[in-house]
Amino acid sequence: MSRLPRPISLLTAATLPDGSVVDVVLAGDTVEAVLPAGTAARAPEAETLDLAGHLLLTAPAEPHAHLDKALSWDAIRPPMGDLELAIASWRVHAATMTVDDVADRARRQLLAMLAQGTTAVRTHVDVLLGAEATRGAEALVRVRDELRDLVDVEIVALASQDSPDRDVEAVLDLGVDLVGGAPHLSREPERDLHRLLDIAERRGVGVDLHTDESLHGPDTLLTLARRVEHWTTPVSAGHCVRLGSMPAAQRDEVVEAVRRADVGVIANPITNLYLQGWESPVATPRGLTAVRELLDAGVRLAAGADNVRDPFNPLGRSDALETAMLLVVAGHLTIDEAWHAVSDGARSVMGLPVAGAVAGARADLLAIRASSLAEAVASAPADRTVLHAGRVVAESVVTRHVAAPAAERARSAAPTDRTLTETR
Repeated sequence: MSRLPRPISLLTAATLPDGSVVDVVLAGDTVEAVLPAGTAARAPEAETLDLAGHLLLTAPAEPHAHLDKALSWDAIRPPMGDLELAIASWRVHAATMTVDDVADRARRQLLAMLAQGTTAVRTHVDVLLGAEATRGAEALVRVRDELRDLVDVEIVALASQDSPDRDVEAVLDLGVDLVGGAPHLSREPERDLHRLLDIAERRGVGVDLHTDESLHGPDTLLTLARRVEHWTTPVSAGHCVRLGSMPAAQRDEVVEAVRRADVGVIANPITNLYLQGWESPVATPRGLTAVRELLDAGVRLAAGADNVRDPFNPLGRSDALETAMLLVVAGHLTIDEAWHAVSDGARSVMGLPVAGAVAGARADLLAIRASSLAEAVASAPADRTVLHAGRVVAESVVTRHVAAPAAERARSAAPTDRTLTETR
């Protein structure tokens, strides 16, 4: 029987990214103190976790998921291709889904992310077309409530241009947290953008929009930033692919407007690398937003895995280390910058409390068998312990056996002098 979740009051001998080895004292869901290793007082009743040989990190947060679509690739068998093909494949399948089907896939995907270390997830859910527009939202609200004590979940109503306002409102009435959509895909992008923002203003909720997810399509990010510059509710923009392909002067104007409005930007490297550039077989563009320019300007940057094994992305390991690795390889961020985007940066964009091995922070932590952040991002070790609100909620322990080199095997097999004497 699983001993999880398990409250912990002391972590010992953990290595931090700066190389220091520490003990971490927890008080409920909060980090109480971070002390040099071996100096924390141990109460007899303390639940202690020995983290010798483990790197202790802020637990990652996933700022852009689609739990309603996750793990549907095998059932749909869609053609590989660009965003339009993916949308068409998904809409055909979505018409056949039940609430239970969506809930089952979403639950499995959420637990897979938790096992890898993610303790907070913001997921979009389609406002479905037709008479049962709330099926996806009903499923995700159910799963969010079921797993509330293990992982924090925020839900965004992903409305299309064909979603009536009443259906968006009905989804929000179920307890969905934010208004979302993809205005750049609409016949009238700016009109749809303002419609969605009007709904959010009426409801007093934040906004997380799919924004300009194409290399050469509409530019709505500047309009978004100017409209929300004085809002007090949170606003974020996902993808922003067009920003990465703009001429520098135009890009810089948009980036400055985004900074002034404090719009958080969410890059989604794996899905955008897959979906973008199919029309350019020579010198294929990378299809990422302008991550370097955004960071340098002081914009809050997060990064997500987006789709996992569905028509929009046939792959994905449900692992924030995969996202961080792609930000380094394809986005040319440093390893530290990439990890920040999937952990502290993601939490900031999601409006979550500060977490990590810092006194006063929320005790959402990932311990991974590695000696440095570079090693962790490079090799993504499977040996991990995940803490959510001061409790162990997932553990993965790996046993590995590898054959020794021939010379070493020969030495170990050679009889010793004692053995020779005994056998004569």
